[in-house]
Amino acid sequence: MRRGTLYEHIHEKEGKNPSPLPLARRLKIAAETAEALAFLHHDTGMQIIHCDVKTANILLDENWTAKLSGFGASRLGPEDLDSKSNTLTEKSDVHSFGVVLAELLTGLEPQRNLAKVFVGLVEGGTLDKSLDEEIVEGNFDIVRKAADLAKRCLKPKAEERPSMKDVAAELNGLVRTMEQHPSEGGEADISPSPKDTGNLGGSSASSASVGDIITSAL
Repeated sequence: MRRGTLYEHIHEKEGKNPSPLPLARRLKIAAETAEALAFLHHDTGMQIIHCDVKTANILLDENWTAKLSGFGASRLGPEDLDSKSNTLTEKSDVHSFGVVLAELLTGLEPQRNLAKVFVGLVEGGTLDKSLDEEIVEGNFDIVRKAADLAKRCLKPKAEERPSMKDVAAELNGLVRTMEQHPSEGGEADISPSPKDTGNLGGSSASSASVGDIITSAL
């Protein structure tokens, strides 16, 4: 992908002079990734658990459209797996996505205890002091809502986490709000262009094209 990975844009800024990631763009990338995961979990006819959701596996094309990659660890699994066992379920992907959201908001590296650190920032009311420098001027009400969503994704008990469908719906709502208020940390036009649809990371992924990507990756 022309713009590389999301990880590179968040964590490897020094010396590469990457384009900035304002809040609206980050939310759009998050929403597209959430939609791709929701498709895998609920709309393929045979549930697919990604098992390796992380910023290094989110690719960005020339139009900043997110493409979910890294299917090497993916597995098939029914939705009623025991969430109290060590078996990976779709809620494992939800937790990993919560870490992605935490990275997008804070710019912190995805170390083992990032989830605990992030939840502590939110619950301690100090998140505003730990935001990534590229979004500190953004709409903090939107940031707070995104942070609350990330916190719910990071719940220790899998059954208390939202589904990826619910996550995608909330993020798309935040994206629409940012589109309506581009002067508050948003961009005038962050919607994907028509040529970007029909892929796993896009918001209008077709069953055929998604199936091709998944089949070749598993």
